[in-house]
Amino acid sequence: MTKWAWVFGLALGLAACSGAKAPDNTTATDTAAAGGGTTNAPISAATSSPVVPAARYTEVTVPSGTTLRLDLASAVGSDTSNVEQPISATLRSPVTINGQVVLPAGSEVTGVVTAAEGSGRVKGRARIAMRFNGLRANGERYDIKTSGYAQEAAATKKQDAEKIAIGAGAGAALGAILGGGGGAAKGAAIGGAGGTGVVLATKGKEVRLGPGANITTRLTAPITVRVRS
Repeated sequence: MTKWAWVFGLALGLAACSGAKAPDNTTATDTAAAGGGTTNAPISAATSSPVVPAARYTEVTVPSGTTLRLDLASAVGSDTSNVEQPISATLRSPVTINGQVVLPAGSEVTGVVTAAEGSGRVKGRARIAMRFNGLRANGERYDIKTSGYAQEAAATKKQDAEKIAIGAGAGAALGAILGGGGGAAKGAAIGGAGGTGVVLATKGKEVRLGPGANITTRLTAPITVRVRS
């Protein structure tokens, strides 16, 4: 009897232990279920990026005869440049059509040297000439036609005449001292010839234009440009 009582008591103890662990398993399951519910909760509102409207452009025609006021960006000279030498400039002031800026200030204008003539002796003044044939504005490149631009050295005839006169006067004075009236005439002729020699041996001034020089030209044909509206 005692043996069966001990076995029965052991069975009750095992049953009690198994019953105590059940709540722990239930709690763990409930906690996992609760955690899973929180992780998988649906997003209440979707996010979206703002739509950027596409840029709109209109075409505007710049008529022939429009003045282009430029600032030279290249250095050129009658004695240093060559024909077909590339040059560039920028618009000094914007071009507007009906109150709208179609060619903003700073737009690049390109071209070439068309003539470069150094100064001569007595005859032939120094001269530099150029023409522009390209334009970049609003991110676009255009071919253009413009009037030529040229600059010539100032005339030196007055200075040449003064040099000859001074030479003749000095020769006349020297001739008068040495030989009287006849000597004066001969001295003047000799002195004048000497003065002319000075002019022949002296070249005139050159024409040189550096970056920032102001240049004005005109379109000789219309161009159609794209302008952001």
